[in-house]
Amino acid sequence: MIATYRNKFNLEFAESKYQDYLKYLDDAYPNALEFRVAETPVFINEIFKKKILEVSDYISNQILKGDFKTNTNAALHHQASTPNEPDLPECLVMDFALSYNEQNEIVPALIELQGFPSLFAFEVFQDEALRDSYTIDEQSTPYLNGYDKAKYISHLTKIIKGKKNEHTVLLEIHPHQQKTRVDFYCTQHYIDIPIVCITELFQKGNQLFYHRNGADIKIDRIYNRIVADELQKQPQIIQDKGKVLQQELEVTWVNHPHHFFRISKYLLPFLDHPFIPNTQFLSQIKSIPTDLENYVLKPLFSFAGQGVIIDIQPNDIDAIKDPENWIIQNKVQYAECIETPTGPAKAEIRLFYFWDEDRQNYIATLNLARLSKGKMIGVQYNNTATWVGGSLGYFIK
Repeated sequence: MIATYRNKFNLEFAESKYQDYLKYLDDAYPNALEFRVAETPVFINEIFKKKILEVSDYISNQILKGDFKTNTNAALHHQASTPNEPDLPECLVMDFALSYNEQNEIVPALIELQGFPSLFAFEVFQDEALRDSYTIDEQSTPYLNGYDKAKYISHLTKIIKGKKNEHTVLLEIHPHQQKTRVDFYCTQHYIDIPIVCITELFQKGNQLFYHRNGADIKIDRIYNRIVADELQKQPQIIQDKGKVLQQELEVTWVNHPHHFFRISKYLLPFLDHPFIPNTQFLSQIKSIPTDLENYVLKPLFSFAGQGVIIDIQPNDIDAIKDPENWIIQNKVQYAECIETPTGPAKAEIRLFYFWDEDRQNYIATLNLARLSKGKMIGVQYNNTATWVGGSLGYFIK
């Protein structure tokens, strides 16, 4: 989007540089990178940066409103209840398409938001790898609001380990088999945190433990990476292990499991902003739109684009038996604005927001980007294309 940076990058690009980039990532964490990494970062101009921060700040302010929990209580009606839910999550992520508005301008369009962690540590490492393999202007940064690597890792450490530097574990289902495991290893590296599988948990009274190196180790805090939808798909023996998390335990959370449901697609119908596509609960629409080609259907609580219906047919809606668990959203017109040697790509930017104790508000800190040449953005939907996949957005300092 910054034409001079894009042209310079494309002119200087060589396949050998891309292979060096991939090697840098793999050498640190061999065979841990299971998703495609794009050949290029995204260079974001000041106009777009201002707009994306405007809408994301609006969203975080809506979450701070007093009616947030009331509006989202229904999101928990069919979910397992977990004690010790704090009023607010400590981290948020927001996904924005680079899209065209009616004036053919490139603007952000909110696609999704989550009260759930993302690749918070991997993106620090990805910035290092990009700078090692390519020439990235020193005035470009993936960080926001004056953050740099040191300030970001310091804040991330406080977010994950809590105010009292509690003994915190990164908790996941079979973490070393997950596609995002490279982020777990980066998290372990940057902030010194053990990675624990849900199958390792056991309870003593109202305390939670895992066993390592001949000792039972008490868990004070959980950095929760378990996607509820994935836990429900596991064999019963693993689902039963997960039930320990529904007990009254002496643990704190980042983020609490309830926040996955509260701050998700479920919140979208309550938001009203020019950069947020109109969204309704499917159960509340009075009549099916006649121009279904201008809408998408999304299940409320799925992850990574699963279950999304892009090209809606009337029988798709008729087939949905639980419309209260779906939203219908105005379709976003993605801008194919990333010029690449193999044709233009479209992109999404995900902003990482952390709770700022001093400001008593959320603050944008870092980002990730995803490039696509297909109908879906997620890296699993673009495995056969080039110049697509996971990436990073660079802003001007």
